Amino acid sequence: MTDALDRIDRKILKHLQQDGRLSNADLAGLVNVSPATCHRRTQRLFEDGYIKGVHAQIDPERVDRSALVIVGVVLDRSTPQSFAEFEDVIRKADFILDCHLVAGDFDYFLKIRARDMADFNKLHGEKLIALPGVRQTRTFFVMKEVTDNAPLPF
Repeated sequence: MTDALDRIDRKILKHLQQDGRLSNADLAGLVNVSPATCHRRTQRLFEDGYIKGVHAQIDPERVDRSALVIVGVVLDRSTPQSFAEFEDVIRKADFILDCHLVAGDFDYFLKIRARDMADFNKLHGEKLIALPGVRQTRTFFVMKEVTDNAPLPF
């Protein structure tokens, strides 16, 4: 799929990852094409699914969600149905930032933000262990975020 991207497309993607608020005129200047060409190419990148969306990056501390928690989840059964049921509920859970099906000792890793350890403890007792098919969880409190949502290399 990346074969369809040329040097200019890659530059557009790189700059939009760094600053999704760039005006079309500024972006065109950065990639050395006309604004009309830049707009056409950017629209195509959206339409072809290379760009999924543009989002604001919120400072978790400013919105009282400074505790970052990674939770390893093991389901009680490894069947397509149990995975599907779990994933359906996870997609609707507003407290889960990310969910990844993984290979190894866990079935899933969840990324969660909470106010603090007490807030997470409450969330764990009321919501996490109530998720369908959960046999075991293992919690990792992040001590320091070294990098998060780093841009994809081009």
